[in-house]
Amino acid sequence: MIAPESSGAVRSPKTAELLAQTLRRMIVDGRLTDGDFLPHEADLTAHFQVSRPTLREAVRILESDRLVEVRRGSRTGARVRVPGPEIVARPAGLLLALAGTTLADVMTARIGIEPYAARLLAENGTDEAQKELDRLVGEIPVAWERGELGPASANLHLRLSELSGNVTLAMIAGMLHEISERHTAAAFIGARNVIPKAQYSKLMRSYTRLVELVMSRNGAETEAHWRRHMENSAAALLKGHEKTRVRDIMY
Repeated sequence: MIAPESSGAVRSPKTAELLAQTLRRMIVDGRLTDGDFLPHEADLTAHFQVSRPTLREAVRILESDRLVEVRRGSRTGARVRVPGPEIVARPAGLLLALAGTTLADVMTARIGIEPYAARLLAENGTDEAQKELDRLVGEIPVAWERGELGPASANLHLRLSELSGNVTLAMIAGMLHEISERHTAAAFIGARNVIPKAQYSKLMRSYTRLVELVMSRNGAETEAHWRRHMENSAAALLKGHEKTRVRDIMY
């Protein structure tokens, strides 16, 4: 039996919180989709039998969750905005920075994630997903010529995980994307994100081999190849950054 003086009493949720939960469920279930406007205030207050201040508080809760966008002074009301990985990327990056996490630590996690994502893309990926990977690799030479190899390479790694079809892996990759992109850019020689031609040619051979293995739907070989690629990349990208921390490049 809990003593009367105990401070562990459970607080009942406010009406606005319950309403926000109902609206949140409608978004999750797809009854309200990205770009939809919430019904007008009068309709919502009548339907849910709540006051206007309660409704507005519920909408503010959804706004803080980044599930709706409210333009002040607009007559259109609140609009549903389904967020992507960016909603957790910044908080995750901040937590890694506060923990003193090194870039080597992040790279180790990526090595644990991406090779298996590559395997899933090879074994279960749609034809369209595999063709997109081929297209992205085909765009790398142009990016290299423009001095944009760093961002293009980081995007290729991100899309690889997204194209795998595994939502959880894609979410984790999205969380780490900005860190990975900044790390890649910082590691390349010079301010224009360029690398020596011999190193670039080796990189392209590895990318091209990845596409070949994915297209052949050879999951085991794809995973093994991409693991070797990631391990070799880690050695190159971490050279001179062995003790660099996430906060050193992010904040």
